[in-house]
Amino acid sequence: MSTGRDLRTLPKAHLHLHFTGSLRARTLRELAAEHQVRLPDTLAEVDGEHPPELRATDERGWFRFQRLYDAARSVVRGEADVRRLVREAAHDDHAEGSGWLEIQVDPTSYAPHLGGLTPAVEVVLDAAREAAAETGTGVGVIIAANRIRHPLDARTLARLAAQYAGRGVVGFGLSNDERRGRTEDFAGAFRIAARAGLLAVPHGGELGGPRNVATCLDALGARRVGHGVRSVEDPALLDRIAEDGITLEVCPTSNVRLGVYATAADVPLKELTAAGVPVSLGADDPLLFGSRLLDQYELAREVHGFDDEALAELARCSVRGSAAPDDIRSSLLDGIDRWLATEPPS
Repeated sequence: MSTGRDLRTLPKAHLHLHFTGSLRARTLRELAAEHQVRLPDTLAEVDGEHPPELRATDERGWFRFQRLYDAARSVVRGEADVRRLVREAAHDDHAEGSGWLEIQVDPTSYAPHLGGLTPAVEVVLDAAREAAAETGTGVGVIIAANRIRHPLDARTLARLAAQYAGRGVVGFGLSNDERRGRTEDFAGAFRIAARAGLLAVPHGGELGGPRNVATCLDALGARRVGHGVRSVEDPALLDRIAEDGITLEVCPTSNVRLGVYATAADVPLKELTAAGVPVSLGADDPLLFGSRLLDQYELAREVHGFDDEALAELARCSVRGSAAPDDIRSSLLDGIDRWLATEPPS
C-alpha cells in the first residue's frame, strides 16, 4: 500500500455531487420513517460498506438505478429536510478537506413540496449559505435540467438559474441518461444561462461516447464536463479538451459501479492527466455508490499510483475549474502548496 501525506488535510474542491445522491444512508432511513415512505429493501439496507449492486450500461440496469434514485428522492419532503441534506453534505465535505462544494440540484423534483420552483431554489440557496457559515466550506449551487424532459423545461430552469446568478447559483447543468434525447436540443437553455454568466457544466461521455462530449462543447458551450472519461477514445477530442482547458469531473467509483469500466484500474485517470486534461475528482452519488470524495483521492493513490505531487495537481484542477470566489480559490491553492511543503510520514 502506498503512503504519503494525509489526503484528508489536502485542500480541494468538490465539483460533482448530486443533491439526492449526497444523502447520508442514516438520514435516508430516518426521513423515510418520519414521512412513512417505504423504501425498496436494497435501499433500506444501503450503507457505505454495502452499496447496492448496480449497472447502467443497459436499459434494465439504468431503470433499476433510476428507481432507487427516485425512491431516495421521495423522502425529501419539506424545507427542514432540504436544509438537513445541504448541511450534512457540507459537513461531510469539510471533514474530507473540501473548502468549496458545488452541489447540483433539479428543483423540479422538490417544487411540489416547497411551494413551486422559485421557493425551492430559495430554500436550497439559503441552506447553502447557512451550511457554508457553519462549516467554513463554501457552497455553490448548480441548477441542472433533466435530459429526459422536454428542452422547453430546461429553458424554464435556465431562466430561473439566471435570476440567481451571483446570488448562490454558479452553474447550469444537464444530467440523466445521456443516451436519451439529443444534447443539442438543449442549446437554447445553455445560451440563456451563459448570458447570465453561469458556468456550463453538462454531463457527457460516460454512458455515451466521445461524440456526446464534443456536442457538449460545440452546442452547449461547456467549460466543464461531468464525467467525460470516454474522451480518451478520441485522441483529437482529447487534445482539444486539453488545449482548451476543459475540466473533466471524473468520478472513478461511479464509473465502476455503473459498469462503464470493469475495475477501478480501468478508469483512464492516467491517460487523461498524461494528455494534459484538467481532472477534478468527484463522488457523484455517495448514497448509492458507497464512497465519498476522499475515497476518490485514495483510489488515485492506491490504484493508479499517483504520488503526492500528482494528487496535489488534481486538487489544484478542482479549484481552478470551480466557480469559487477569488478569495476561496486563492486560499485553497495556497493551502495545497503548504500541504506539499510539509514533510511526508516516514
